[in-house]
Amino acid sequence: MSRGSTRLVRGRRMLRRLRPHHVPRAGRRAVRRWQDYRERQLTLLAESNRLQQELRDQVVAPVTVVPGVPPPGAVDASAPGTADQDPRAGRSWSLASPFYVGFTFALGALLAWLLVQNLTRLTSVFTFLLVALFVTLALDPVVQWLTRRGFTRGPAVLVVFLGLVAVVTVVGLLVVPPIVAQAGALVEKFPSYLQNLGGQPWLADLDARYDLSGRLTEEADRLATDGRTISTVFGGVLGAAGWVAGSLVGLLTSVILTLYLLATLPTVKEAAFLLVPSSRRPRVVGLAEEIMRRVGGYALGQSAVATINAACSWVMMQIMGIPYPAVLAVLVGLLGLIPMIGATLGAIIVGLVALTVSPTTVLVVIVYYVVYQQVENYVIVPNIMRRTVSVPGAVTVVAVLVGGTLLGVLGALIAIPVAAGLLLLYHEVIVPRQQRT
Repeated sequence: MSRGSTRLVRGRRMLRRLRPHHVPRAGRRAVRRWQDYRERQLTLLAESNRLQQELRDQVVAPVTVVPGVPPPGAVDASAPGTADQDPRAGRSWSLASPFYVGFTFALGALLAWLLVQNLTRLTSVFTFLLVALFVTLALDPVVQWLTRRGFTRGPAVLVVFLGLVAVVTVVGLLVVPPIVAQAGALVEKFPSYLQNLGGQPWLADLDARYDLSGRLTEEADRLATDGRTISTVFGGVLGAAGWVAGSLVGLLTSVILTLYLLATLPTVKEAAFLLVPSSRRPRVVGLAEEIMRRVGGYALGQSAVATINAACSWVMMQIMGIPYPAVLAVLVGLLGLIPMIGATLGAIIVGLVALTVSPTTVLVVIVYYVVYQQVENYVIVPNIMRRTVSVPGAVTVVAVLVGGTLLGVLGALIAIPVAAGLLLLYHEVIVPRQQRT
C-alpha cells in the first residue's frame, strides 16, 4: 500500500471517530465545516494518487508488439517520402560514443594547454602585481596611522609615497656614485695591474715554459676574426641591455601599481568582499583583515630590523676604517630583508672586504656580527615582531625553501607572511571545523 493510500485510510478513520454528537452543541457547526473540508481534501488526495499510479503504470508497462502493427514511434517505410531517407536518420546521438568522449577529452586538453601557455607568458605581469601588492600591504599600516592622526586617505597616501621615493633616492645616491667612481678607478688602474702582474717572476717562468703570451695572442686573434664570437658578444650586450631596460620598466610598473593600490585599497577590498556570500562575509572579512595586517606588519618589522642592522654596521665600519662603508651598509640592509640567511650573507661580505685592511679587523668584524646576531635574535626581533607574525621555526625553514624555489628572492621575502596567513586559516577555520565533526 502506498503512502498516500495509508494517509487516506487514517483520515477516514479519524472522521468516523469524530461525530458531531461527541462534542458540545456550540461546536457542532464548526466540526461539520471541518469534516466537509477534510472530506474534500481526502477526495483530492485519492484522485491524485490514482492519477500518479496510472502514469506510473503507463511508463513501466512493456510495449506489446502486435504482428502487422508497427510499435509506437516507429517510422513506416511504406509511407510516402520515407523510402529515400537514410535509415540512420532516426537514430539519436549517443553521448557515450567513443568518438564523442575522445573528442571532448582532446578539446579539453587543448584548451588546458592553451591556458597554461598564456599564463606562462603573464609570469612577469603576475610578479609585478605581487610586488606591488606586498609593498602596498607594507605601507598601508603607515597610511592608517596617518589617517588616525587627522589625515584623509589621499594626503596620507601622498605623504607615504613621497617618503618611499625619498628613501629610494637616498639609497641610490649612496650606492651609485661610489660604484661609478670605483669602476672608473679600476679601469684607469687596470693597465698598471697588468704590468705589475707581468713582472712577477712566477708568471715569467710560466711564460718561458709554456709560451703563454703567444698562445693568448693567437687565441685573441682567432676570436677577433670569428663571426660567431662577434655575434655572441653583441648578443650578450644587447641581452644585458634588454634585461636592464625590462627591469627598469618593471620597477616603474610596480611603483605605479603600488600607488594605485595604496590609494584605492579600501575600495578594492570592499569589491572583493562582495563576491563572498553574505552569510559568510563577516567571517571572511575578519580573517582577510587579520592576514593583511600580519603581512603588512611583517614587512614593516623586517624593514626596521634590516635598517637597524645597516646603521649599526655602518657605525662599526666607520670605527674600524673598513673601506666603502656606505655601500656595504646599504648592501647589508638589503640582504637583511631576506629571511634566515640575509644577515649572514651581509656579514660574510663585510668580512671579505675587511681582509684588505688587516686580520685583526676581520676578527673584530666576526666578533661584532656574532654578538649583534644574538642581540637581534633575542632583543630586537621579539620586540618588533611580537604583534605581527608568529611562525614556528620548522615552518619558517620550509616556507623560505618553497618560496625561494618558486619565485627566487621575491618568494623568500613573502614566504613567512604567507605561511603566517595559512597558519591563521589552520587555527581559525580547519581546526574548529574538525572539532565540530
